[in-house]
Amino acid sequence: MKQFIILLLISLFLGSCEKINIASSLQKGSIIAMTDVLHEYTEETDAVLKGSTIVFIAGFDEGDSAYYAQASSYFKNKNLKVVEGLYSLEEIIAWLNAYENKLTEIHIVSHSNPWRGMALQTKQEGPRITQETLQQALAERQWPKAPENMDENTHIIFHSCGLGNNTPLLSLLQKVFSNSKTPQVLASPYFNVFGGKYAAHYIARPYYVFYPTAHSPGPLALAQEMRTSYPNKKIDWFTALKTREETTIGTPYSYRFNIPVTWQFEFETVSDIPSLEAKNDIKAFIQEDPAIMEAMAALEIPIDTFRWQTKVRGNILTIHGKTTVLSVLEPVMNEQDSGAYLFPEVTNRAIYTIL
Repeated sequence: MKQFIILLLISLFLGSCEKINIASSLQKGSIIAMTDVLHEYTEETDAVLKGSTIVFIAGFDEGDSAYYAQASSYFKNKNLKVVEGLYSLEEIIAWLNAYENKLTEIHIVSHSNPWRGMALQTKQEGPRITQETLQQALAERQWPKAPENMDENTHIIFHSCGLGNNTPLLSLLQKVFSNSKTPQVLASPYFNVFGGKYAAHYIARPYYVFYPTAHSPGPLALAQEMRTSYPNKKIDWFTALKTREETTIGTPYSYRFNIPVTWQFEFETVSDIPSLEAKNDIKAFIQEDPAIMEAMAALEIPIDTFRWQTKVRGNILTIHGKTTVLSVLEPVMNEQDSGAYLFPEVTNRAIYTIL
């Protein structure tokens, strides 16, 4: 029997940085507070920002999602130039090369996933950006040269959840935008929330717990697991896991999403395909394959938290796994004002990684 791995696909829900069931409008008090902030920002810096700050909404909403629409509204309310419809780094750089004004800030809004990179593509119809795909694209020079209307004082801000934790990928992104000068590249290690109930944009710390999809052990068990995983956090995990949207300012809440993985194996004959009806048999088969275990180690999600299933078609064996992620989001609060969110000022190194 000869066995070949013919497909390794880890297809993640890259909208995981979005808060589910985002409120469609702010409370009256929040509208007043946020309007004041935006007015102060645009009033004092309008002369500098006019034409020198570009915002790319590098994605589109699907289903009930409103992440990109809320982000677009947020930046338009700041009277900034918003560009939509470009979904790859290649397209963004080409657009910037055709833009004549000197650039001081470039905002790029794109879903990202703490495990597998960004929803933003390397090039049009190309792969999503990860450290591996971007390294390959750089080696192959798959896009135009970096724009010359940027310098070391230009800030390129990625609003991509968790990206600030991936400094190797940030370094590659900085290289993409560098020419004779090297601009500053920024991203938060936390989650970006647009269109929140009490603020138009804020940052939240994420905490995770996993379980096999459709086989939840229940909120009590999951809360205990989170207490074990995060012993120094004083969060009511049980309440947070059962809360699906912001109830009061600063109160942690949760949402869920799924992460599927798929492998296919081709065998010489149908009779060579092993019988993997029991879940333990599937896991044992997976654990015996170095390539799969390497991929799972990179994913950093326990193999036991996946629901494993198999399908046989001809001499092809397909193994599907799916885990459900419950993420608790803890809004980052202003230490000077416990009743307010910390305004996401991009030069604040406490909430942004800056290269």
